[in-house]
Amino acid sequence: MTAVLEAPLDARQRLLDAACEAFREEGYRVSIDRIAQRAQVARQTLYNHFPGKGALFAEVVNHAIQSILVTLDGDTDVRSTLLAFGNAYREKLLSPQGLAMFRTMTAEAPRFPDLAKQFFRQGPLATRKRLAAYLARAMEAGELRRDDPDFAAEMLTAMLVDTDRLRGLLNLQTDLPKPARTAQAVDCFLRAYAPGKDMQ
Repeated sequence: MTAVLEAPLDARQRLLDAACEAFREEGYRVSIDRIAQRAQVARQTLYNHFPGKGALFAEVVNHAIQSILVTLDGDTDVRSTLLAFGNAYREKLLSPQGLAMFRTMTAEAPRFPDLAKQFFRQGPLATRKRLAAYLARAMEAGELRRDDPDFAAEMLTAMLVDTDRLRGLLNLQTDLPKPARTAQAVDCFLRAYAPGKDMQ
């Protein structure tokens, strides 16, 4: 009987999926053997794809970065666009997987400072800059009052997730991404930045 060779890409993807789950659940302390067991591959197969646990962790973080990015596509009105953004943003960051990755990345930042900076720069910061660019265009068009779009983006993202993320991290709540909460935050933001409310 001829043995079926495992496709390298399949093994690599299984390793990434298994490592992602393992790091979220057990943190960086999880063993290489445990990850290989989860992926149902031999330990040597893991080393064929990644030189060590640090490299595997870095790859998991890169995948996490992509999962955080939220787009602001579409040509709808400002409220509809921000509601869609807010719901997607809250779903990604407040899901059990999003909270677990945030917890792991925060815990391991001192061990991997460069990776932590990359995570912040290419994930949360990139999303915030996209939001700021969108808000700047809305301000230019007179749909929002003129102000610092970077600060406005920071304020809106904090309103969307800050307290609820603490609830998820400390109280271990899992029913957090509620559309009603998104609407409350967006409507409060829009009242603060309504056209004609220029600050003195």
